[in-house]
Amino acid sequence: MAELKTKPTQVSAEDFLNKIPDEDKRGDSFTLLEMMRQASGFEPVMWGPSIVGFGTYHYRYATGNEGDMPIIGFSPRVQALTLYIMTGFDEYEELLKRLGKHKTSKACLYIKRLSDVDVDVLKELIEKSVADMQKINP
Repeated sequence: MAELKTKPTQVSAEDFLNKIPDEDKRGDSFTLLEMMRQASGFEPVMWGPSIVGFGTYHYRYATGNEGDMPIIGFSPRVQALTLYIMTGFDEYEELLKRLGKHKTSKACLYIKRLSDVDVDVLKELIEKSVADMQKINP
């Protein structure tokens, strides 16, 4: 099995975010960092070269593949801020309806900028996701 690229590194999350050239995206990223820090109770850790993660959980698939991932995290990608909501979105349909402009995939929430969404709803989504992950993986 190939070695996973997404694993904790020693790179400072703050240093990584400070290098974001777009001032608005940099500001949004620091806002997300604080929201996730408060919701999770964990300090930010860089996972691979571009994911800011908080906490950790262990997963194991039926295939036998297993590994560790952050409980919640985000990446300031060029096209959008990508939030990693590890629980998926099945339980959060009502929150997503109130969130504002966004897209989702299986466990990713894509937001162009925080001004496009209701930040209070986003905070609630983050808090619920963290609480649900902690129930799954105490």
